[in-house]
Amino acid sequence: MARRLDKTQRHRLTKACPEMTGLARLTGEFAQLLTPAEGNDAKLTVWITAVRSTDLPHLHSFTNGLELDRAAVDAGLTTPYHNGRTEGVNTRTKKIMRQMHGRAGFSLLRHRILLQ
Repeated sequence: MARRLDKTQRHRLTKACPEMTGLARLTGEFAQLLTPAEGNDAKLTVWITAVRSTDLPHLHSFTNGLELDRAAVDAGLTTPYHNGRTEGVNTRTKKIMRQMHGRAGFSLLRHRILLQ
């Protein structure tokens, strides 16, 4: 049900605003690149060229960020290896630290991490 509502709302937005049509298309194409596969680095180059030919300044900024560390981006899009589990642990640790508001030391932080 929620997926159908999302599609309906996206359809209404793209009908109301021509920029949204281009944005929806380009973000969908980029989302397809996120599944690692050989040749995604070349597809990314084509995608960046397509983005730069549009009048979507926020996407231009995004592509500039991708170009800053293009080797890492290419590796992420073409290899099946990732550090998702490590990043998940880091995110969880930071959440626990924020919940404690800096009131506890390392021993309590360690204890809470091991209990979860």
